[in-house]
Formats: sequence, C-alpha cells, structure tokens
Amino acid sequence: MKEGILGPKVENVAFAIVPEINELNEKTYYVYLLNLRDDIMEGIIVTSKGYGENLETGEKIKTSTLRHSLEVLLPNEAAKIEPIMEEVFHLSNEYWISFWINDDMYDKKFVFLSGSITDENMVDIPLMNKKGVLIK
Repeated sequence: MKEGILGPKVENVAFAIVPEINELNEKTYYVYLLNLRDDIMEGIIVTSKGYGENLETGEKIKTSTLRHSLEVLLPNEAAKIEPIMEEVFHLSNEYWISFWINDDMYDKKFVFLSGSITDENMVDIPLMNKKGVLIK
C-alpha cells in the first residue's frame, strides 16, 4: 500500500551543472536534465529553487521558484533546463522533477548542496562529452 502512495522509484535520471562558453566568450553555467533510462520520459515538469544563508550576515535567503516543462525526453538524451548564476552556488539548489512513463508517474527531488558546485567536483557527464557537477 505504501509503495503505491510513494510511486515508483526514480532511477537513471540525473541533473548536471555544466560550464559552457557563451556567444560573448564568457563562462556560463547551465543545468541539464539527463534521461539515462531506456524509456521515453513524458509530461516532464521541473521546478527549481535555491535556499540557504547569506555568508556574511547569516540571514536566510530563498530564490524564486522557477518552473519548466518538457513534453518528451528520449532515452539517453539530455535537455538544457536553465542557466544558473555562480552567485547562487553557495546556496542549496533544488530541482524537483515529475514525469510519466507509460501510465506511471515518477517524482523525485535532486539537491546540489551548498558549496558542491565547484571545479573539484566536476566529472565527465554522460551523454554530453563535457565536464560538470552531476547528481543522480
């Protein structure tokens, strides 16, 4: 009974923050959703927000919540979700995803913890031939 309430377990889905050089020859970071599954993900909704504290004052900080939708993400495909500013890397950055596979709805929260988006934490990102910070 409890399993039906929680829904199926989300596996082989990841988020990555990847640095890229933009048209002005500046480093810009983007958030990508990766479908590492063998299934087509449909009706995808992603919400993102940041939260934490001001490092100098200790005051609580919360960013706006952004919402994104994708109709379909094919197996072994990556989709660019949004840009992310370096100024929020000291916050915890949360990405909550909901999607459908066949008649089953999947739902999971992914969090890049405060201070985790660093060059030292960059790895090879599957499907992209780029380096970035990855969470599964």
